[in-house]
Amino acid sequence: MRRRRKVSSEGHDLEVTPFINLMVVLVTFFLGSAAFFSRSVMELSIPPAVAGSANPSEALQLEVTIRKDAIEVGDRNGGLIQRIANKNGAHDFKGLNEIMKQLKARFPDKLDATVLAEPDTSYQTLVDAMDATRTFAVVSAGSVRYGDLFPNVSLGDAPVRAQ
Repeated sequence: MRRRRKVSSEGHDLEVTPFINLMVVLVTFFLGSAAFFSRSVMELSIPPAVAGSANPSEALQLEVTIRKDAIEVGDRNGGLIQRIANKNGAHDFKGLNEIMKQLKARFPDKLDATVLAEPDTSYQTLVDAMDATRTFAVVSAGSVRYGDLFPNVSLGDAPVRAQ
């Protein structure tokens, strides 16, 4: 014999209040934390494989080489422009920035530079060198603005120094 189940005419309500409370808390948390986590993206390019293959008509192929004891600013085609020795055991990024300003005055249309680092160069040193190559600070009326020097930065490995 088959038994028939009684179908109840009253339905059960689904309790969604705890789920809504959870969603309200999570949305508030994510919206509040979005202001604290800002991301900045810098587009980098790889230097050309063959020297001078990008545009042979350019007069300056700017390279900034980070060594343990100094920063070397040079032209890929013309050689070393200036060597900036370390001051008090640290790299002189202000000196690098001043040289970049002088080079920008001589080559105003030039936008790209290559930063070459030795394998044991710290990340912070690399970032500081890139910042000194890309921009310079202008203080006016109590506020700081930044001007462009060589904003298109390429990264690479420094060539091994001949002993």
